[in-house]
Amino acid sequence: MPYVIMFHDDPGVLERKRELRAVHIDYVKSNAPRIIASGGLFPDDDDFPSGGLIILDSDERQDAVDYIENDPFFLNGIFTKYTIDRWRKFIFDHQPVSA
Repeated sequence: MPYVIMFHDDPGVLERKRELRAVHIDYVKSNAPRIIASGGLFPDDDDFPSGGLIILDSDERQDAVDYIENDPFFLNGIFTKYTIDRWRKFIFDHQPVSA
């Protein structure tokens, strides 16, 4: 069953995050074959992400931990906390999924 990983940036990291963003994006792209979905979380009043959500195609929780703890944003202190939860599709692409 896939895992959802979510994180929010720590305070005061915006400029450092801008510097690291390209490296982070390269990391995400290099893992694309095992990612169901990935994207930024945005505050209502800005168009620069302040966190992220990843749905990782893995049956092992440790894979999700390894993925997020090797993300350049985590390694460089952009975020220090994250959540990991198992995930199952219910509605996908606007359609109910068979149980």
